[in-house]
Amino acid sequence: MQSLKLNRETAHLAILQRIELCNPILKKFRKLFGRYFFTAILSKYLISPSKISKNYHKLMTDELYLIEKYLKTNAKVLSIGSGVGGLEILINQKFNNHISFIERNFISKKIKYGWDNKNQEAYNNLDLLEQFLIKNGVKKEKFKIYDYDKNNLPQSKFDVIISLYSLDYHYEYNLYKDYLSKVMKPESILILDTIRPEYFNEIFKKVEVIKKDFDTVHKSKRIVCTNF
Repeated sequence: MQSLKLNRETAHLAILQRIELCNPILKKFRKLFGRYFFTAILSKYLISPSKISKNYHKLMTDELYLIEKYLKTNAKVLSIGSGVGGLEILINQKFNNHISFIERNFISKKIKYGWDNKNQEAYNNLDLLEQFLIKNGVKKEKFKIYDYDKNNLPQSKFDVIISLYSLDYHYEYNLYKDYLSKVMKPESILILDTIRPEYFNEIFKKVEVIKKDFDTVHKSKRIVCTNF
């Protein structure tokens, strides 16, 4: 697979989305100086894009390895809250999928934990996402990006929906519940991280836990839901 190389701008976004990409010193600086200063200054200038690229590629390769058995060639994939899209690039390289992205298009000044309908947390730039996808070989006809806040979400049926550390992690599932009921088929697969896998037993006939992450703030579990 093609290696994922991030420039300084995309590396900055990547560590805001995945703090585990930071080195220990930068994590300590975040605690000392606060999240706002970390987001606006430290994470922009005190980083090594080449090191972050190496760590990011490994992280995304590991993520693909965990879920690839649920993917297939030419399946229609929807990604909610993907970040800069490294996992989706690897999926496209291996399976030639068309991927639709639902994202927000701004960077929050600080991290906000907890759910509410006015949650304004986001760490992305849709122009950079598109550039990163194209730079890494994803053809323009193989993806489409939707801005969540413009309220024009894709309406076709999807085979696989992926939302790692986003839906039911930073945003409650109910924000998407009605929408997902329209774009999922009975056999569609939903992959997400949650602290309450038992909740999804009420919605799906089959819920499988494929990862337990006790190092995160939320002590989350990754689940695969089928038979909507």
